[in-house]
Amino acid sequence: MRLDSVAAEPLTAPTDEPAFNRFLDAARIAVAAEQAGGADFALAMAVGYAKERVQFGRAIGSFQAVKHLCADAFVDVESARSAAYYGAWALAQDSPEVATVAPLAKAFCSETFFATAQTNMQVHGGISFTYEHPAHLYYRRAKSGAQLWGSPRAHRDLLATRIGL
Repeated sequence: MRLDSVAAEPLTAPTDEPAFNRFLDAARIAVAAEQAGGADFALAMAVGYAKERVQFGRAIGSFQAVKHLCADAFVDVESARSAAYYGAWALAQDSPEVATVAPLAKAFCSETFFATAQTNMQVHGGISFTYEHPAHLYYRRAKSGAQLWGSPRAHRDLLATRIGL
């Protein structure tokens, strides 16, 4: 196939705007679910490492600072999971709440995945920056996924518009 054989037609806006918005909301919810799962796995990696890594004769997970990092991440991950589940439920039920739940779930899950990936890297320390360890891959995925279908800030603005603020 040659590019000069392709008809050059200008891109136009979708003719069925409500259907297109529904598609975008479904995509936002799908990405939010992926991010909630990624955050859960990054947390599991951090907790697993904290249990096995020994420093000063005891597991680093027994140190208060590491416990607090993991506990805070756990609360955020569970909240992100709930937001993603609710978004998927609302989409499956064809609820009118999808318009508000989708940007909310996407913004919250994006920030949770990024923060949890950062926590994972902090718990792992220097090894997390090496190519031999997968922690940096979750950090990169969290950062790029946060921009998918719009940034968390853009989704908050969309939510504010949709609820009339």
